[in-house]
Amino acid sequence: MDTITLFVYGTLRRHETNHGLIREATCIAEQAWVNGVLFDTGNGYPTLELNESGKVHGELYEVSKNLLPQLDALEDYEEGKESNLYDRTNVTVHTDKGTKVALVYVNVDESSKFEKITHGDWKLHRFMKNRPEQVYYFAYGSCMDDERFRKAGVDHCFKNLVGAAVLKGYTMKYLFRVSDGGRADIVEDGGETEGLVYLTPYEGVEYLFAREGFYGGWYRPTFVDVDIDGETFTDVLTFHVYNKMPEVSPPEHYSTEILRGAKGRLSERYYQYLQTELNRLKKSSHS
Repeated sequence: MDTITLFVYGTLRRHETNHGLIREATCIAEQAWVNGVLFDTGNGYPTLELNESGKVHGELYEVSKNLLPQLDALEDYEEGKESNLYDRTNVTVHTDKGTKVALVYVNVDESSKFEKITHGDWKLHRFMKNRPEQVYYFAYGSCMDDERFRKAGVDHCFKNLVGAAVLKGYTMKYLFRVSDGGRADIVEDGGETEGLVYLTPYEGVEYLFAREGFYGGWYRPTFVDVDIDGETFTDVLTFHVYNKMPEVSPPEHYSTEILRGAKGRLSERYYQYLQTELNRLKKSSHS
């Protein structure tokens, strides 16, 4: 079957209103981005302008070429037509596993740029506008440690522990570097990461945005599907490093927080894996 590679950034994304059109497609990357600026049209969908001034986040799919007429119709694109709402072009897409060239629909109607989406993510834009009363949050790394919540005075926001969860398709590595060593990140490389899911009020989300350096460009909020005892929780909030660096060993206090948060709550297999990885990185940093 002939296929095309497609970058989607709005209503075609997973769990969004038009995703059903590509539901049979193969997802190449849930965490993908292109250079550009995203705008809210004010009509329930975004529009993309390609340039070098920012990043627009979305997903990358391999879809059947037979879907192209339906995609063109959805995006109000007709080859050779002068009054198209969107144009269809190729773009370089960045993922955790490298870059690919993909098809994307981009803005050609200046009047549709109702509001600039500062952080370049349609799902995050709507999430922050709607400010849901309660949010499912997937904690991994040191964010599993309740002691940090108590010290910050926000432990009341993280009382509702839903359970231990598995995030499939991602491996936890230490790719955010600060002065004393590495900090945890999730990399979309086909692995698995265990963590904890909390149901937190939006007050807890605001704390997480500050803690994770969202506004400073450290970690970006993103939404993933996780499994808890065989049940899938969709569009769960978590955090993904903006600019990944070579992996480096975390400091002792950070390793302690990770293991303290994981012990007795994640699987014993995964706890042992965390210990082994931390010891490996510590030894490599001294070699």
